[in-house]
Amino acid sequence: MVVGSRLVRRALGFLFLWGVIVLGVLQLRSQTTLPPTSSGSGQIGSERLLNIFSTQENITTSTALDSLLALEPYVDKSPSQSEPFLLEEIQNRLPSLPIIYWNKLKNKNMFYKNESCAKFPSIFELEFNNVYWQSLYTSNGTFHFYGAYYDIRKLSRIGPAVRILAMINRIEPSIKTYCQFWFENNKEPVLVKVMEYKYIWYKKWGNYKQGIFQPYLIACQIPKAYHQKVPASVSVVEKICDTATNNLRVIYNKPEKKKGFAVCVKGLDFLHNDLSVRLVEWIELLNILGADKIFFYELQTHPNISKVLNHYQKLDKVSVTPLTLPGGQPNVPGFQHMYLTKKVNHKRQNELIPYNDCLYKNLYTYEYIALLDVDEVIMPLKSKSWKQLMETVMKKALADKNETRASYNVRNVYFLDDLLHSHGWFKDIPRYMHMLQHVYRSKNFTKPNQYVKCFHNPERTLTLHNHFPLACLSQGCTSYAINTEDAQLQHYRADCVKTLKKSCIEFRSNSIADTTIWKFKDELIARTSRTLRNLGFFDNSNFS
Repeated sequence: MVVGSRLVRRALGFLFLWGVIVLGVLQLRSQTTLPPTSSGSGQIGSERLLNIFSTQENITTSTALDSLLALEPYVDKSPSQSEPFLLEEIQNRLPSLPIIYWNKLKNKNMFYKNESCAKFPSIFELEFNNVYWQSLYTSNGTFHFYGAYYDIRKLSRIGPAVRILAMINRIEPSIKTYCQFWFENNKEPVLVKVMEYKYIWYKKWGNYKQGIFQPYLIACQIPKAYHQKVPASVSVVEKICDTATNNLRVIYNKPEKKKGFAVCVKGLDFLHNDLSVRLVEWIELLNILGADKIFFYELQTHPNISKVLNHYQKLDKVSVTPLTLPGGQPNVPGFQHMYLTKKVNHKRQNELIPYNDCLYKNLYTYEYIALLDVDEVIMPLKSKSWKQLMETVMKKALADKNETRASYNVRNVYFLDDLLHSHGWFKDIPRYMHMLQHVYRSKNFTKPNQYVKCFHNPERTLTLHNHFPLACLSQGCTSYAINTEDAQLQHYRADCVKTLKKSCIEFRSNSIADTTIWKFKDELIARTSRTLRNLGFFDNSNFS
């Protein structure tokens, strides 16, 4: 009897120990993170391990443990990056920061006359705001600076200068400020008084209130003794001897030869709206028309839009610049979108910063700069490219008046979404080709000079608005209206803009077919479809 009970206890103990071992193995298995497969998931590895642990009846516990111990997670084992690599990476991410210039001088003590006057600021002591902005807090207003640019255009009456884009929470700023210029191989700064605060807005448009951040272009003349030198960086201070809380790299991009056309796109705000397929069609069409590069600014975008932009950025067809709103404005995804939707004037004022940054970064790089939304295309009617169009336009414009204009404007016409539906889909065009499918437009254009878009002449333009220049060099903001027989601004929208609600009834009821875009049909379908396929937007089994 005693022997029997002893055997039972031993059997129960063995079963308990076996249960503990099995539970331990299962627990280890559930906590093991397996390396991803080439397709991006860990499913195949998980299934193999599950088979090892569960389906092989002759497996032993020690073998299972050995398998677990032999596993090694996939981690990035790249060596730490060198400082030169980090400096270049930071410069690319934050073009306004003169980090490479600072790195050359970080062990030098530079100042004006004595150590207590206008010291060269350390980049670690600058006042940053919402990542991409640098700040100056004065006794009468706050300045948030976005970028500084070297301006040596022949038509500029003030001569060589640095222009600085900023948002200031004052209207008609009266505070006296100074520019501290830093030049290569100079131990002392060159100090000049700020010459001008150019308002990039019309007060009749609204938001003309103290305390609201307003867009400005600040000008500082470069002294004659330095006309042949480009400043490496510039700081703005309230008192001439202040140690600056901002230091902006002075941007000067001047290639040996100009290209033809650049397109600038305001801050993209499409967090939940997946426009990726339409964006591919739009980019490919602009490339066909002759856009050398498209400059996007990015607030919040859907992951598929980001994938498209990254693709074209690798091909050097687009540039993507991250963007935030300065000051106390929201930058949280979703909340920022709500803010920009409800605060329309704030939205419009903020848009002027990327538009003008795009202009000044490309002053000497392109013959023409166009500001377009991703639902707009300047369509040549009698020619097949923007280059051919502008050759025709320039002949007509010079015959009309023998001078170049600040801009050449194109009238707006709506291709509304629902104008298609009563006519059905075109069977020989993929349905995902939005612009090729939508070839019914309003018969009438919007009024001259309303909702136009332009080819801007960067040699003549001082500040830009979405639709036209706000300020120009030399003879003012002259604009030549391109004849609607030569080109039109094709605007693809679900509805007219709110300010045209009454006119929109007439636009909808009076429509015509306009298949001008079809002259690019075959090439556009091929290019768009190839890109979508390469980016994984199609089931590739359909192509096997």
